[in-house]
Amino acid sequence: MNPWSLTYEGFDPDHEGLREALCTLGNGRFATRGAAPEAEAGAVHYPGTYVAGCYDRLTSDIAGHRLTNEDMVNLPNWLPLTFATPGCPWFSPGTADLLLYRQDLDMRHAVLHRLIRFRDAEGRVTSVRQRRLVSMADPYLAALETTFTAENWSGPLRVRSGLDGRVTNSGVARYRDLRGDHLTEHATGILEPLTWLRARTRSSGVEVALAARIDTSSGGGGGAEIERHDDHVMETRVLPLDRDHPATVVKTVALTTSRDLAVADATSAALRRAGLAPGFGELLEQHEIAWRDLWERARLEVTGPRTQRDIRLNTFHVLQTLSPHTADLDAGVPARGLHGEAYRGHVFWDELFVLPWLTLRFPEIARGALRYRLRRLPEARAAARAAGLRGAMFPWQSGSDGRDETQRFHLNPRSGRWTPDHTHLQRHVGLAIAYNAWQHYAITGDMEFLAGTGARLLVEIARFFASLARLHPGSGRYEIHGVMGPDEYHDSCPGAASPGLDNNAYTNIMTVWLLLRARQALDLMPRRAREDLRRRLGLTDVETERWEEITRRMRVDFHDGVISQFTGYEQLAELDWDRYRGVRRLDRALEAASDSPDRYRASKQADVLMLFYLLTAREVREILDRLGYPAAPGLTRRTIRYYLARTCHGSTLSAVVHAWVLARSDRTGSWRFFTETLTGDITDVQGGTTAEGVHLGAMAGTLDLVQRCYLDLEARPDGLHLNPVLPEQLTTLSLCLRYRGAELDVDADPARVRIARADDGPTALDLFVHGQHARLRRGDSRTFPLPERRHDR
Repeated sequence: MNPWSLTYEGFDPDHEGLREALCTLGNGRFATRGAAPEAEAGAVHYPGTYVAGCYDRLTSDIAGHRLTNEDMVNLPNWLPLTFATPGCPWFSPGTADLLLYRQDLDMRHAVLHRLIRFRDAEGRVTSVRQRRLVSMADPYLAALETTFTAENWSGPLRVRSGLDGRVTNSGVARYRDLRGDHLTEHATGILEPLTWLRARTRSSGVEVALAARIDTSSGGGGGAEIERHDDHVMETRVLPLDRDHPATVVKTVALTTSRDLAVADATSAALRRAGLAPGFGELLEQHEIAWRDLWERARLEVTGPRTQRDIRLNTFHVLQTLSPHTADLDAGVPARGLHGEAYRGHVFWDELFVLPWLTLRFPEIARGALRYRLRRLPEARAAARAAGLRGAMFPWQSGSDGRDETQRFHLNPRSGRWTPDHTHLQRHVGLAIAYNAWQHYAITGDMEFLAGTGARLLVEIARFFASLARLHPGSGRYEIHGVMGPDEYHDSCPGAASPGLDNNAYTNIMTVWLLLRARQALDLMPRRAREDLRRRLGLTDVETERWEEITRRMRVDFHDGVISQFTGYEQLAELDWDRYRGVRRLDRALEAASDSPDRYRASKQADVLMLFYLLTAREVREILDRLGYPAAPGLTRRTIRYYLARTCHGSTLSAVVHAWVLARSDRTGSWRFFTETLTGDITDVQGGTTAEGVHLGAMAGTLDLVQRCYLDLEARPDGLHLNPVLPEQLTTLSLCLRYRGAELDVDADPARVRIARADDGPTALDLFVHGQHARLRRGDSRTFPLPERRHDR
């Protein structure tokens, strides 16, 4: 197996959608699914192109409701290119007599290769080789090179290429009853040797333009027959083929929008970029250089070619969605990447699983994602005020401007019914944003970031959760009511008059953590900057003293010697797991049977256990002690086992968390969950969802598992702490990190870890490996022996 390649043999209509998602090419600004260039959208193929941050809002009438949804827009298709031998129809892989069909995703160079051999009705055999790229060097360009070889014949080959604006958002079956016609005001044109297409999004008014240039190996692009319509433009050429003499057609495309910087207008910018673009060879060379630099910074080498390939695939798709180009854009972290239309391209809390890995490799990209949240702080403040609260209430689903894009009704494809959706009550998205902001400072040591973006996010989110917490006379403690935790299978207690849960343990304990970190951030800031921030935000001593009181009197419930997921959890019934074992979407199965998961102790994904994913067991114990709940011996282990037995893993993020929390106590179980999430998209573990877009949080989460969890890497005030305990399957681990301006090369095996400093920075760096201290200056390296493995208990 080539650990740099994902290869598919044969044409498989049933799995074409999966392949298209996994063979997506992108550069952080835009991405295009790996659809066949000759394919039109339909039941088999779904060519999709998406620009980061390009959304549009439409209203649909369905099931007696008017539903307004904002979607990441499927933009005009730049791929179309097909061909025909004399007297035969246009080639289509679904109808052709295929002698060979292979797709190969070259991750090292970010090029999608395709090799086809087919025989036409006259017995003529033709081979077709294609190379496709979306440039990482120039984020506005993409190119498709097609080389034809007539193996047993000579004669004219017709080649048809085009730009197609007849696209809609229809890539997710359960959304197809909703409007997806986001593009309007189409126009096309010709400016020799270029063709162009322009469209505008209906409500957001974003103008999108594509310009294409066709070059052939015979020279020039003349002799084309142009077929021009308002919403698509096609050009057909006749390519003379001599037997066994290859002939090449290159299609170079520029994609611009009115949101781009330094453009007069989208159309003229696209035309100029396409006209000035270099030939395919030079474009590929520049693209490969850009990717080589990315792979050097993203290096993560492990034992075994298959595991190595899967890690590289996940790295590849994270970097195609969030690249250095993204850092300058106003774009968040779409949960399904730029790879499809599931979740409508919205930004959820998945960045909680993505930004820690990026911060240790590409801090500038993580900083850009946090600025996306900072720019939407005014909208989050307005949402909090509308709810009668203070601070900033970030929405569960975000898109263009920070308004709450969470749907209020959900279609169950198993029952065909639309049911109320209360997931907007997942206020904990703000906790994820605050956690990432703090981690960014802890890892980078960037005081400018902390005093600006970091502190403003931490303080305003802290204000919100402090105002959400109310002193309850019955318990004498602060309580948070009416929310949902990470487990989306519970949005209320049985028989409750209104949706929402009380005292979700994850929300309450992380609120305490947040209030402590917000105060710590203020204390770390220079005095003048701190006073200025407090003055601008109107933050008083009375308010911060209340924060202190909450951190000592927050309510947490317990039952059966474990942390309770929420108040009343212990009153729920136990599910018949023998009946539902292996059912991941338990909510849909129960609703189809006129039942509800609200009645049972059954979770979609980790909820309470998220505490042990984000915090160390020591930190959780310290918070519980602070609250006056001394942790009984074995609390962590009992809590993990209790909820693991009651989780159906309906989210790909669940396996990430369980692999993490089991890393020390059950390495075999940890590795099992790790491999499930590592291969979750390749194997399409959820049965059809990968075709709608990759699961970016799970992909990045696996990388972070290897990086932070298996190395037990923690940034503390006194330095960087590592306590590696590698799984038995990882006999070697090699990676590079960026910590507080220093570049570190880390090589670990079960017996030792070697850390070398690769940068020229003047500042000494303090390291602690299993309690052994070392101070590394530029050029230094140290090898630390590791304690003997302990058996799992």
